[in-house]
Amino acid sequence: MGEALVACAKCGGLLDVVYDWGRVGLPSSPAAFEARWSNRRDPLDASGVWRFRELLPFAPPEAVVTIGEGQTQLRSSSAVAEFVGLRPDRLFLQYEGLNPSGSFKDNGMTAAATHARMIGARLTACASTGNTSASLAVFGSTTGLFGTVVFVGSGKIAYGKLSQALDYGAVTLQIEGDFDDALIRVREVCEARNIYLCNSVNPFRLEGQKAIMYRVLEGLDWNPPDWIVVPGGNLGNSSAFGKAFAELKELGLIDRIPRMAVINATGANTLYRLYEQQGLRWNGGAVDAAAIERFYAQMDAEGRRAQTLASAIEINRPVNLLKCLRALETTDGAVRQVSDAEILDAKARVGAGGFGCEPASAAAVAGARLLVQEGLIARDERVVCILTGHALKDPQATVEYHSPGGAGTGARSSNRPRVVANDFDRIMEVLEEIG
Repeated sequence: MGEALVACAKCGGLLDVVYDWGRVGLPSSPAAFEARWSNRRDPLDASGVWRFRELLPFAPPEAVVTIGEGQTQLRSSSAVAEFVGLRPDRLFLQYEGLNPSGSFKDNGMTAAATHARMIGARLTACASTGNTSASLAVFGSTTGLFGTVVFVGSGKIAYGKLSQALDYGAVTLQIEGDFDDALIRVREVCEARNIYLCNSVNPFRLEGQKAIMYRVLEGLDWNPPDWIVVPGGNLGNSSAFGKAFAELKELGLIDRIPRMAVINATGANTLYRLYEQQGLRWNGGAVDAAAIERFYAQMDAEGRRAQTLASAIEINRPVNLLKCLRALETTDGAVRQVSDAEILDAKARVGAGGFGCEPASAAAVAGARLLVQEGLIARDERVVCILTGHALKDPQATVEYHSPGGAGTGARSSNRPRVVANDFDRIMEVLEEIG
């Protein structure tokens, strides 16, 4: 196969996909993208990623690999808005759990799989906390275009995610270590064996993830919201979103760029500590690399490991850190951290409002609530929270939260099962108590 580079051979920095927009034919207006919805017989038009193919012009149509990803929706939620502290019509949830593998990863994986096909890859690999492996495995098994190898750590991985990789036939290697260790090993192996790497170090992965913002803008009639709030793990989404907004503004498809907030879990808060506590910034590309090296050296010396119930963002060394710093500069962004308890409470409120999501998704809602409490987000601003994965990705976290002795202590959040005798009259009494 052809060689797939993800980093600069000289400096080691991750590569970008950069387009010469003067040579790309764009639709006359954003409405042209929406017009493709009705053409369900064309797989490219049915895809919520490739419907925007003029904004992802690296692949010819005949090379595209799609499994119907991106058929997700932006929905207003008055129940979650009340919890966050916003007016009822100001909070929107972008629910990416409707993707084929149940998470946002399919947006990027369709682009990575397409590029893999373009260069003739026969074997692909990734390191994963669960969602990436599930997505890569389903693309491999559905299309039959390439084999898949997934590296997972020995720490927490939700069974709902691990089961997908196993069921879809991926070769699964569980190594001793966490996600950061698994990513180091998979990058070494892919380079040594010329295997196509599908983690978010792959710039084409991020190209596909830009489409999440295209669909958000579609849902708002291309009128940008005031805020985008997104969980922060490996920082691929936040990096992709910043790139999407910069390109759309350059192309004149939007007239302003929304602000973006990236939310870490307290137990995996590298970005928060570097950005908010130590003042690390993009600075037009002049990043203080020495500050990052010192931070990681101290982390290693202290033996700190990422630890959070939100396993999808349980990452200490986010590979897209620099790209995320650029995105934060582009969007005049902010970074916050929230505790596992706050994440689980937010998750319960999201579920009660009709959108079951995995714990990492709820970090965005918990973060939005914190920003409203701080006054950084005003009550009447329009806010979009990205729900990255389906509730069934980690059902154990949900059941434990709502079980006796679980984390759900708030009367409005916890929904514990009621134990009732196997007796008709007693069951009727309980139903009368409910009302």
